This record gives sequence, C-alpha cells and structure tokens, in this order.
Amino acid sequence: MNLVKVRHNFESAHRLPQLGGKCTNLHGHSWWAEITVAGRLDERGVVVDFGMLKKSLREWIDTHLDHGSMLGEADPLVPALKADGTKLFLFGSAEPSKGLEWPTVENVAELLARVTSDRIAEAGWTDVAVSRVQVTETHVNAAEVIR
Repeated sequence: MNLVKVRHNFESAHRLPQLGGKCTNLHGHSWWAEITVAGRLDERGVVVDFGMLKKSLREWIDTHLDHGSMLGEADPLVPALKADGTKLFLFGSAEPSKGLEWPTVENVAELLARVTSDRIAEAGWTDVAVSRVQVTETHVNAAEVIR
C-alpha cells in the first residue's frame, strides 16, 4: 500500500457553546489539515493524480472554510451572521456534515475525511481510500480520523 499526503492551511472562526467555558466565544484559528490517502500504484506508478487531488481539496477548503466561520446549525448566532452576509459553514443536517452537530476539531477532521472520500469517488479512482486526516487548530490541539 502506498500513501499520498496533501497539506493545506486555512483561517476560520468557530465557537462551541455546547462545551461551556471560553470556547463559547466566537474565536479564530489558523487551522492545518493533513489528508492522507492510500492505494496501490497504477500502471503509471502513482496512487492518484496528485495535482488533481491537491487542487480539488484546496479549492473545497478555500471555498467553504477559509476566512469564514464554522458554526453548528443550532447556534443562535447563525441568523445574525447570515443577515450580515458573513461566510458560514454550518455543521449539522446537510451533507457533508450530516450528523456532525458542532465544529469541534474532531468533527472538522471527519468533515474533511468525508470531503476527500467524495473527491476520490468523483475522480473515479479505484482502490484508493482515505487513510488518515489530521486537523490542527492550534499548535497544541489536534484531532485525527484514521480509517
């Protein structure tokens, strides 16, 4: 099995009112994502078209998460921020965040694993799967999804 990793960073705010404490406040991070896919080498000697994977993942992250706010769908700040025209990504009932109620670092990692799986399927890459996604929200806080 061979592994390919894509790294990307983005700036995004979030808040976690369900946890209490200081994270109930809207605050931002310089997030880092490291996404690893695994597969067998094809006849060209590659797991995936690396440029295509990087471009696809980076475009999705930049479009949906970068320089915006990630909130839970039930967050009472949603209506005010929507009315203000703030860029929002809502966690909750819509794909690809269905069932991920709040933008915890764990749920952001799962979100990016799902997005990567979707990109792999859309590209038609067979025998390729998400292996690991690590998301770092600060230099000392990170979460991983391992499949």
